[in-house]
Amino acid sequence: MSGIQARLNAISAVINYKPSHAPLNFHDTKPTDIFGCNVFSEKVMKDRLPKPVYKSVIKTIELGEKLDASIADVVANTMKDWAIEKGATHFTHVFFPLTGMTAEKHDAFLVPDGKGGAIAEFSGKLLIQGEPDASSFPSGGLRSTFEARGYTAWDVTSPAYILENPNGTFLCIPTAFVSWSGEALDKKTPLLRSNQALAKQAKRVLDLFGVDTKLPVTAYAGPEQEYFLIDRNFVFSRPDLLIAGRSLFGAKPPKGQEFEDQYFGVVPRRVLSFMMEVERELFKLGVPVKTRHNEVAPSQFEIAPIYEAGNLATDHNQMIMTTLRSVAKRYGMVCLLHEKPFAGINGSGKHLNYSVGNAELGSLFDPGDTPHDNAMFLVFCAAAIRGLHKYGAILRATVATASNDHRLGANEAPPAIMSMYLGEQLADVFDQIKKGKLKNSKSKGVMSIGVDTLPPLPMDPGDRNRTSPFAFTGNRFEFRAVGSSQSIAGSQVAINAIMSESLDYIATELEKATKGDPGKLNAAVQTLLQKIVKEHDAVVFNGDGYSEAWHKEAARRGLPNLKTTPEALPVLGSKECIELFTKYGILTEPELKSRVEIYLEQYSKTVKTEANLVVRMATTIIFPAAMRYQSELASACANLKAIGHDYKMGTLDDVTAKLRGMQEAVAKLEALMEHEAKDAHAEAKHLCDMVLPAMGEVRVYADALESVVADDLWALPSYQEMLFIR
Repeated sequence: MSGIQARLNAISAVINYKPSHAPLNFHDTKPTDIFGCNVFSEKVMKDRLPKPVYKSVIKTIELGEKLDASIADVVANTMKDWAIEKGATHFTHVFFPLTGMTAEKHDAFLVPDGKGGAIAEFSGKLLIQGEPDASSFPSGGLRSTFEARGYTAWDVTSPAYILENPNGTFLCIPTAFVSWSGEALDKKTPLLRSNQALAKQAKRVLDLFGVDTKLPVTAYAGPEQEYFLIDRNFVFSRPDLLIAGRSLFGAKPPKGQEFEDQYFGVVPRRVLSFMMEVERELFKLGVPVKTRHNEVAPSQFEIAPIYEAGNLATDHNQMIMTTLRSVAKRYGMVCLLHEKPFAGINGSGKHLNYSVGNAELGSLFDPGDTPHDNAMFLVFCAAAIRGLHKYGAILRATVATASNDHRLGANEAPPAIMSMYLGEQLADVFDQIKKGKLKNSKSKGVMSIGVDTLPPLPMDPGDRNRTSPFAFTGNRFEFRAVGSSQSIAGSQVAINAIMSESLDYIATELEKATKGDPGKLNAAVQTLLQKIVKEHDAVVFNGDGYSEAWHKEAARRGLPNLKTTPEALPVLGSKECIELFTKYGILTEPELKSRVEIYLEQYSKTVKTEANLVVRMATTIIFPAAMRYQSELASACANLKAIGHDYKMGTLDDVTAKLRGMQEAVAKLEALMEHEAKDAHAEAKHLCDMVLPAMGEVRVYADALESVVADDLWALPSYQEMLFIR
């Protein structure tokens, strides 16, 4: 089959697509009936567990108390019976290794009874601890390859759940994943440690304010997930999308997103059907998804959940990504979670909404109507200001990946400079604090629209800033630099750590100043807040984060601008980072250094894979198509000359020049890929500084050829086909 025929067949398949399965029965099944139906939830435990066992488990979940191992057998047996009633034959410990993906190994409940039959068994020991082979997961030098033992440890704070498959179901148990000697080999373990550190330091501050709460303070998260949907026939015809998850070639279409008509537009019918099934599957798993809509770029969409505890939100976000990918296949599509799958249009991020609090206190970042009078809010907000200013480079390093480098700093994502947007009201409050004259807050206004039938609308005291990486948005901060394919755990760990350190500093200073006398607290808070603002307000910026003027101003303020992954990742192994994370028991020095090695290796592998794809696609797909067109042009020119017609050779010369340029660019790229570096960082830097630009040079010629080569010779689905044929 010719390349163009494969492309035409793909287009035909998209146009003639019909669902392969019956519509969902949404008439008889209400969302409230299915929400959480596949979750071993608090309600299920209350109904099924003995009362003392139930109370013990709830104490661990809600109060953070140590798990009583003696109850494990009872919980395991109850969980097994519930799962088997749901059709489960196997169980798995779900964990999140440093690949960033979800991992699982399935084991059967059934064991032979020695009499020709089988019985279902599941002990407390199997519930609490599993032993997957850890040798094939990245460790960054924490252990040798032959040291294969690793353990999964039951995370009781994240409920077990049932996953459905057309041929059955299985029980999923969220777990942490550690090495034989206890080092964290996953994303969850440091997150749980950081939540513990945050709770301890926040309680010290609350105690100073006389605030008593039975529940531990924890981090809350609400990640907004952006993604692209492309018909799978197009993906099968594009080796770059199939292997790398992004297009390495593609000429700009006549229309992109410049009309701004995609955002919040009417969702295409097939896509809406997909969204509805995704939500239905997530409802069963207790994932509180709330919002769905078209995003800015064509064929780009978003799903967003309601706020929840950060650890649970992290697990749920992994479920969201898995569900998006799996359900897309049922509708003949592929879900692309790459941060920049298409050049020239918006990429995808994962906006991490973050706050601190608990069910009794609400958000400690809630300023109320008069933030200047809310001393406790001002203290927690000042802790965030101080933390971001001191450790912004660490937070930047948590979002450093080869894919996210293509997105950060573009018009749809914040720059790599970590700054904080406070809004007009809070900026004014902290400016008053800095001057030592805190008197009032700008109040909310009322907006009159000028239409009698429309009611007056309350106005927020400040606008929103979409160019800020760390923006205050009412009662939380929104960290907008996380990539769409990334786990939100790493950034949460960093924010928890910097908040813990700042709250520790604040609590220590206030304890010294008050010496146990509550009457001295107000004056001590005012003095400390003024000191923090004077020393750290350089990180506060309410203007346009995209402007060149801000980049110059940020440099003047001393804010780091780590534009690429090879620049940013070494921060995780810096003395400052090691001191921060080890002080609060979040990550050890070997664990941090292992992550630098792992993430640098992942960066290099990603760029090398893409570079190899560029060479192969240019050589075997693009070059032959352009050569055939060149041959047609040369033949036409020769034929015209043979009959005495003078033929202008400009088009032939142009194609020939572009072909020659692409050949030379490919040869240059191949030569650069032969480079041998002395270490992982040097290799990543070479790939970033030399190989990526060389890949871009090949693309310039290839995309130029796509714009002139006859369409019936071009084998790769184009941007306009992939993005606009749905």
